[in-house]
Amino acid sequence: MSRSSLDKTSVPVRLAWLDLLRGVAALVVVLHHATYYFTPRLRAELVDWFDPGLYGVLVFFLVSGYIVPASLERHGRVRNFWISRLTRIHPLLTVACAAMLVPFLLGIRDLRAGLSTYGPVTAVLAHATMLQDVLGVPNAINVLWTLSYEMLFYLLIVAFFVIGVHRRSASIAVVFVSAAVLAGGLLPMAALTRTAGVWPVVALTALVMVLAIAGAVSGRSLPRTAGGIAGGVLAIVLLLTNERVAPWEGLVILAVMFTGTALYRAEHGQIGRRAAALSAGVVLTGALVAGVWHAEIGMSPAQADGFQVYWAGSVLLAGLTFAAGWALRHRRIPSWLTALGTISFSLYLLHPVLLMLGDQFIGMPSHDDGLRLGLFLLALLAVSTLTYRYVEAPFQRLGRRLNQRPAAAVRPVVVPCPVPSKPLP
Repeated sequence: MSRSSLDKTSVPVRLAWLDLLRGVAALVVVLHHATYYFTPRLRAELVDWFDPGLYGVLVFFLVSGYIVPASLERHGRVRNFWISRLTRIHPLLTVACAAMLVPFLLGIRDLRAGLSTYGPVTAVLAHATMLQDVLGVPNAINVLWTLSYEMLFYLLIVAFFVIGVHRRSASIAVVFVSAAVLAGGLLPMAALTRTAGVWPVVALTALVMVLAIAGAVSGRSLPRTAGGIAGGVLAIVLLLTNERVAPWEGLVILAVMFTGTALYRAEHGQIGRRAAALSAGVVLTGALVAGVWHAEIGMSPAQADGFQVYWAGSVLLAGLTFAAGWALRHRRIPSWLTALGTISFSLYLLHPVLLMLGDQFIGMPSHDDGLRLGLFLLALLAVSTLTYRYVEAPFQRLGRRLNQRPAAAVRPVVVPCPVPSKPLP
C-alpha cells in the first residue's frame, strides 16, 4: 500500500512507529498553541512543569535524526537526497507562508513583529534557504524556527557523508552536547548580523548554499566533496555565531538529532548498541545539565526556576516517548493513528495559519472554550488532509520521479565504513 493512502488498512510495521511519533508530536505542538487561545487556564497549569511545544519539537528532531540520514545513505546519491528534501518541504512551506500574507495584502493585519522591518527580498531569500532563524530574520510563521535546525542538520549530514565520517553519529552527538555544556554560554548570539548587517549575511548564505548544493550533487568527486564541506562549514558558522536562541540550546538540538541517527545505526547493526546507548545517555544528561546550568547563569532566579523545571520535564518526556515508540516498532499500529503522522507536516505548518485567520475574522473566546478547541482541531485535520493530498503528495511523487531518472553524470558516493558489529537484519 502507498503511504499516501489514507484508508483503513495498516501501514508497514517498519514505518508505523515513526508515523505514530510524528502524529503525536504534531498534535502536542498544535495543542500547545491552540490552548493559548481556546483554553488558557488549562494551558497555564501545564506549562508550570512541562512545555508541550518544546517536547513536541524534540520528538520531531529525534525522528528526523533517526530516519533522514538513512534516506541519504540508502541510495548513496546526494542529488537524490536534496531533491527529496526540497520537494518534501518547500511546496507546503510556500503555501503556508502565502496564506499568512493574505491578511497583510488585504490591509487588515500587519506582518509578524519585526518582519516588516526587512525588505521583501531579504525576507523571501532567508525563508527560501530555511535558515531564517539563524540569519536574524523573524519567522513568517512562529513554528518555522525548527526548519532552520532541520536545514543545519541536512547540511551537516551531507558534509559528513561526502568525507566518509557519517557512521560516527554517536561521537558527533557527544561532541555537540559537550560543546553545549562547556561553551554554549560563551558563544555570541547574532554576532554576524550585528557586525555585517542582515542583508549581506542572508545574501552570502544563499550564495554559499547554492554553490554547496550544486557542488555536492555533482558527478565529480572534487566538486562533490568541496560542496559538501562548504555546506557543513556554513552550518557550523551559523550555529556557533548567529543564532537567535541561546547557542547552547542550538547545540543541544543538533546533539539530539545525531542521537536519533546513532540509535538508527545501532538498530541496523552499523555501530554497537552499547556505544549508541552510552552516547544517548551522555546526550540526555548533557542536555539536562546545559539547561539547568545556563539558566542559572543567564536568567533571574525566578525565571531560572521555572525554565529548569519545564526544560527537564520536556527533555525527559521526549526521550521516554521516543523509547516507547521504538519499543512498538515491531507491532502493527492502526492506520487511523499513523495517518496523523502522514499529515503531520501539514498539521504543524498550518495550525498557526488557521489560528491567525480565526483570530482575525472570527475572534477568540475570552474564557476556556473546549467546544471551539474541538471544532478548531476538526477543521485543522480536514485542511491538513487536503493539503497533504493536493500539495504534499503530488510534489513527493514528483521528487520520486526525478530521482528515478538516470543521471549519467551523478554516481553513487562510495565511502569507507566499518564492518557491522553484527549481521544486518
